[in-house]
Order: sequence, then structure tokens, then C-alpha cells
Amino acid sequence: MTVLTLAETSPARPRFAKQMRVPFSACDPAGIVFFAQYYVMFQNLVDDWVTEGLGIAYGDLLGPRRVGLPTVRFETDFRAISTMGDLITLGLEVEQLGNKSLTLQLMVHGPNGVRVEARQVIVCTNLDTHRSMAFPTDLRDAIETFMATPTESA
Repeated sequence: MTVLTLAETSPARPRFAKQMRVPFSACDPAGIVFFAQYYVMFQNLVDDWVTEGLGIAYGDLLGPRRVGLPTVRFETDFRAISTMGDLITLGLEVEQLGNKSLTLQLMVHGPNGVRVEARQVIVCTNLDTHRSMAFPTDLRDAIETFMATPTESA
């Protein structure tokens, strides 16, 4: 897990972050990241956060445990472009943890500041019934521990 503090984030909230170089496959014919690819990047970030940051194998949640974490709302502001080869940092903060839902703040930073900011609402579901359910205790405990962890300086 990489925890970063950037000027744009509250020092009271921990952040899970990953750096990546923008791949050719994420770009449109103009050579910039096609907006929909940011949603793929954000999903990969959430997967990594659950597995690496929370210590719960995301694949085990979906597979044997039949716990889903589908997105039910996404609000996104695109502030600047990213181009193939750019080194970007994707970050995640927990805004709110409810009984059955989780609100995340997501962001993409480049060398010159914020490129994308998003707010994502995820609902915990039973993958057999496709109905919402309370977060499993181990997952809730891991999220609460993450939320309580002080932010470190980069």
C-alpha cells in the first residue's frame, strides 16, 4: 500500500494510491486517455485497495464468498488530459462508510496537478440474490481500520 498526502486532500483522511504509466491501450486516436478508461483504472484501484490495502482478496469476495461491490453512482470531473506515457497517480479515500454502502473519493494526479476527480458509491451485495447486504464483519473492520490510520507524508 502506498499512502500519500497531497495538497488537494485532507490530511485527516488516509489515501491508498498507485502510480502507473498511461498505456497505449487507454488512449483514443488523439493520443489522450479516453474518458471511459478512467473508470477501468478506478475499478483496478478499488480491486487493489481491497486486496493490498485492506488485506482481503478481492477475488475471494466475488468467488467463494459471493460478495459483490457494484458501483451504483459515479460523479466525475475531468480537469486536464493525460497522454500516452504520462506517469499518473491514482488515489482513493473513504468519504463515508454506511451499513451497506461505501462512498469513495477517487483522483488522478499528474506532475502538474489534478487531472480527474470522482466520487463513487459502492453497495455491498449478495451475488446469489443480487440484493444489498451489510458489509461482512472482516471487510467492515478493515475499512474502519483504514479510515482510522493516520496519513503519512510522501
